[in-house]
Amino acid sequence: MSGRARLAICAWVATLLASCALLPLVSPATWIVQAAFMLAIQTGVGAATRRVPLARPLTVAAQALVTLLMLTLVFAHAQALAGFVPGPEAFQHFADLLQQGSNDVSRYAIPAPLHDGIRLMLIGGVLVIGLAVDTLAVTFRSAAPAGLPLLALYSVAAGLSESSVSWLWFLLAAAGYLMLLLAEGRDRLAQWGRVFGGAARTTGGPESSGPLAPVRTGRRIGAVAMAIALLPLPTISGGLLDAAGTGVGAGTGGGGTISAVNPLVSLRDSLNVDENRQVLSVDTTSTDPSDMYLRIVSLDDFDGTTWKPSQRHIVGVPNQFPTPTGLGADVKRSKILTRISAADWYAQDWLPMPYPPSHVSIDGSWRYEPVGMTVVGDHGQNTRGATYTVTSLDVEPTAEQLATAPQASSAMRDQYTKVPKSLPAVVADTARKVTAGSTSHYEQAVKLQDYFAVTGGFQYDTQVDVGTGRDAIAKFLRDKQGFCVHFSFAMAAMARTLGIPARVAVGFAPGTPEADGTVSVGLKDAHAWPELYFEGVGWTRFEPTPNRGSVPSYTQSTTPGSDVPDPAVPSTSTSTAPSAAPSASESCTAQQRKLDDCTSQAPALATGGEPRGPWWYAQMVALGLAALLLLTVPFAPMLWRTRMRSVRLGAHGRTEADAAIHTLAVWEELTDTAWDFGISPDESLTPRKAAARIVRLGHLDPPSAASVHRVADAVEQVLYAPRPQLAAGLAKDVRRVVVGFQETAGRSTRLRALVAPRSTVRVVWALSAWWMSVTTRAAALRPTLRKPSGQQG
Repeated sequence: MSGRARLAICAWVATLLASCALLPLVSPATWIVQAAFMLAIQTGVGAATRRVPLARPLTVAAQALVTLLMLTLVFAHAQALAGFVPGPEAFQHFADLLQQGSNDVSRYAIPAPLHDGIRLMLIGGVLVIGLAVDTLAVTFRSAAPAGLPLLALYSVAAGLSESSVSWLWFLLAAAGYLMLLLAEGRDRLAQWGRVFGGAARTTGGPESSGPLAPVRTGRRIGAVAMAIALLPLPTISGGLLDAAGTGVGAGTGGGGTISAVNPLVSLRDSLNVDENRQVLSVDTTSTDPSDMYLRIVSLDDFDGTTWKPSQRHIVGVPNQFPTPTGLGADVKRSKILTRISAADWYAQDWLPMPYPPSHVSIDGSWRYEPVGMTVVGDHGQNTRGATYTVTSLDVEPTAEQLATAPQASSAMRDQYTKVPKSLPAVVADTARKVTAGSTSHYEQAVKLQDYFAVTGGFQYDTQVDVGTGRDAIAKFLRDKQGFCVHFSFAMAAMARTLGIPARVAVGFAPGTPEADGTVSVGLKDAHAWPELYFEGVGWTRFEPTPNRGSVPSYTQSTTPGSDVPDPAVPSTSTSTAPSAAPSASESCTAQQRKLDDCTSQAPALATGGEPRGPWWYAQMVALGLAALLLLTVPFAPMLWRTRMRSVRLGAHGRTEADAAIHTLAVWEELTDTAWDFGISPDESLTPRKAAARIVRLGHLDPPSAASVHRVADAVEQVLYAPRPQLAAGLAKDVRRVVVGFQETAGRSTRLRALVAPRSTVRVVWALSAWWMSVTTRAAALRPTLRKPSGQQG
């Protein structure tokens, strides 16, 4: 098989491996087989036209034409001439399919169904990328730039997917690109032969000739590089019960999907101040504002370490929101109109609203996420100083409706009852123990709420350090101390173990009524609570956190001696985030508050933050080293060549014994310089003919040409003279040749010779020679470690 045919196959494989990153985006993934077959035909057409041979542009045109015919045959055969020749109707059909695919991308969550529009986008995109890779790597024999379309293909998939095996797709894409580079390098090295120099690159033996050793070493280096790339760098992150909601990405809403930031992140610093600053002013038609929660976002993806929002598709804000999922017609409801004004310092990407909303009127650039029924800012839009009105439903289910709710759909259970295998068994065991004897999911939910809020002996404490990681819930259940995030996360996880669909909502608890009839929502009203799903009612709020918010009437316990907070009392309690010191409301007595003699801890908290231990500094050092590495690696070839030129042309011994070493080193630098400027070495030539070739191909001026010939004459003298004599001024001659190349070469050639010199392949050869010497010595030692055949013992 020729080198170019091998390179074409590698380009096909590299494109196919990079395309695997798209597999998690749609279901089923059968499109990849069709794409692989069509990509193989495209590659075969390119190989055939290059063998004719056709001019390079004609080769690319032939591949593009065959690709268009194949797409027409598969997607628009009914609108095409003879089933595969595209006409105006076929192109219109393509446009309709692409529009349909674009709409489907906006409508469906990942994985999306494999409709024709999405299938055309996937297969067509892979074929376009494949044509670009084949053109660059095979037709124009430049494999390195072919990594750009491969990177684009992988980046699109990686940006949309949140697959837990994303490392596998990176490994496949990187392996394909590395294979493409190695195939090109092997083909080039096979044409170079051995480069003339003073010392052999290998140690002898039939396997040491040719380019095989450098290629083997290149494979090993590539494998090590991919392994290093897969190693995770240290990250600063919290655990399951961290208020920051670690693992939740930023959401600007600019694209087709969104994953939200847990709003407690933006409020965490403000929660530590002593003053309960007003965040929102709420004016509502609700008859009971003390029961109005303002919901920002829901966290429905639980991986055992943290709760976070699933990646969702966003659309334009509709004029009328759809009926909430699961809400039946027989459930009592009423419409509420709420006008909300945000403080001019409060910049939240997500819009706080009563749930469930049915209409929102707000100026600015906003988008709608249908599953969570939330509104998010687009292109940096936030709530700073915004005033908006929300029409929402006040849903009032009865306990009987919840108790008799039918089983949720299988799709709902599959998505919202998943718990990871790593979740400690004590979580499910405690849930079953607490809810023993229950006859319905509703009764189980009420018992869970009472367990946390009343009967379980839990204490609300913003100072407690419950812990992080996969055992955080178990530790919280053991120590029974925490704040709203701990209570809501634990109850939602326990509900899921019982088969109840559950998620966590984050937003604000009811605020404080003002004299003018409005409600003031402050920093300390930030809150998290669980939402459980009941068929016929929909997502239903529960309140397991003691002394926070209001307990819904349909869940209030009838247990004697219950001290569940009065629903009519609005929340004015302390922070929902951990604090490094007691808050004023907890550390001050009533008498001290009357005398205004409470000492605020806010200044220390605002400046000190969390303690920065040795691990924090280790992370910073690791990140700094990683950044230094990223800056250094691209310039490594240039640094190596500068160092080698300095060594070869630097001080050498000036005795007759040193003449050969110095002269051959100078000659090697001269040939490497020519190589860097595009004149590859030809070992079959004598030094004199090699010098003439360098002068001719390099278009050197007479002084530079004379310098090349003087160095070549010195090389012949040390190689063939009985007693080699040291020639003076050879290093100066080489430097003059370097200037000559720079004067005659184009700008791009000079740049490549400086930044990416071709002669750095000698590093691969040196590593190959070292490795072969190691393996040879190991092989030589091996027989002495074995017992002679037939020996007993």
